[in-house]
Amino acid sequence: MSAPLVIAAHGTRDAAGEQVARDLTARVAALLPDIDVSVGFVELCEPSVTEALIAAAARLPEPAPDAVPGGAGRRVVVVPLMLGTGNHVRADIPGFIDEALERFPGVSFDYARHLGPAPALMAAVDRRLEEARGEWSRAETTVVMVGRGAVVPEANADHVRLSRMHQEVGGWKVVEPCFIQVTTPRLPETLERVARDGADKVVVMGHWMFPGRLRTWTREQSQAFAEQHPEVEVRLAEVIGDCEELASVVIERYREMRPDRRLEGSPTYPAGLLLEGRLTVVVGGGTVSSRRVPKLLEAGARVRLVSPKASTSLTHLAETGAIEWVRRSYEEGDLEGAWYVMASTDDPHTNERVAREAEQRHTFCVRVDDAWGGSAWTAATCRVKGATVAVLSNREPKRSRAIRDEINALLQPHDETEVPTQTQA
Repeated sequence: MSAPLVIAAHGTRDAAGEQVARDLTARVAALLPDIDVSVGFVELCEPSVTEALIAAAARLPEPAPDAVPGGAGRRVVVVPLMLGTGNHVRADIPGFIDEALERFPGVSFDYARHLGPAPALMAAVDRRLEEARGEWSRAETTVVMVGRGAVVPEANADHVRLSRMHQEVGGWKVVEPCFIQVTTPRLPETLERVARDGADKVVVMGHWMFPGRLRTWTREQSQAFAEQHPEVEVRLAEVIGDCEELASVVIERYREMRPDRRLEGSPTYPAGLLLEGRLTVVVGGGTVSSRRVPKLLEAGARVRLVSPKASTSLTHLAETGAIEWVRRSYEEGDLEGAWYVMASTDDPHTNERVAREAEQRHTFCVRVDDAWGGSAWTAATCRVKGATVAVLSNREPKRSRAIRDEINALLQPHDETEVPTQTQA
C-alpha cells in the first residue's frame, strides 16, 4: 500500500480561501487516485494537521505480526503547503508530527520539504502576472511582489531571491520585493518608491497561494495608493490559487519521499521496449529531443514531433521524411495512438500536461524536466560486444554515466572503443 499523503496547509478565516485549499486537495487526490490524500490546517481551520495525521494513520492497515515498526507499510507522508521556510515549516508542523507519533509510535511520519521556488510554481506566478498586465508590454511594466513576511530571516531572503529570479527571466522593467507584515520594506513604501523612480504601470501580486486577509490587505493598500497617485496605473494579479502547477509540485514533494528513494539502486523496473513500427510522440524540438529522436529511429519507432520550432537536425529529419513534424504547440489529444511519449519542452506546465495525458492513456512517458513527474526514465547506455548495456540509478545522471563508462571500458577490447550513448532522465 502506498503511503497516505497529508497536505499541511496554513489555514485562514476567509471561507473562500479555505475552500480553495480543499479544492487543491481534491485536485491532488484526482491525480493520485490510488493514494489516500487529505488536508490538515496549521491554524484557524479544521481538521488540524495533528488530527489529519492521526486520521490518516488510523486508516493504515494493521501491520503483519513480523513487520518492522515504522516500516514501508506503516508510513504517512506530510507535505507542507508552504512557499518558504518560516516557523510553520521549521517548528509548528514538526510539533504536530510529534503529537501524532505519540498516538501512533509504530508509524513513520515522513516530512517532505516545503514547496520553494519550483519551476512549476514560477510558471504559475508568471501566468498570473501575464493575466494582470493585459496589453502592457513586459518591458514597461513594474512588478511589485508581495511576500507574507516572517520572523525567520531565511524565509524573507527566499522571497527576495524569488523576486530577483522573476526579474532575470521574466523580461519585466523591474521586479521589486516587499512584505505585507512582520518585516520591511512594506507594500505602501515600496509603491511610493517605484512611483518616485518613474514607474507608471505597476502590477502588484501577493505571492501566496489562497485568498485571505493578506490578499485583502494587499488589495486595500494598492487601491489606496492608486487613489493618491492617479499618474500611476495599478493592476492586481491574483494569488497562485488552485491550479495544475501547484498540484504538480505537491505531488513532486510526495514522490520525493518514496521509500525506494532511500534504497541502493534504481526504483525503476528495467525493460527493453520493442518500438519497431510503433508510434512515439516527442513534444519539444530542442537539444534533448535532438539527442534522443535518432535513437528512437534506430529502434524502428515511428516518430511524431510536436513543436512549433525544431533544431536543425530535427528539421532535416522532418524534411527527409524520417519523422512526422506537427508544427505547433502541444494540444490535448496529440498522444492518441502513442506507445511511448517524451515531454521535452522548456515549459514545465506543458510537460506536466503531456505527462498527465500520457498517464490517462496508460502510455509510458519520459519527462525531461521532472523525472518523477513521468512514468519512465531513459538509461545511460553503451553498445559493446553485440549488446546494449543500460544503467539506471536513483535519479543521479552523473553517477549513471560514470558507471556506464566504467562498464564500457571493462568490456571493450583494447583495440576498439565505442562511444557511449544516451543519458538517464
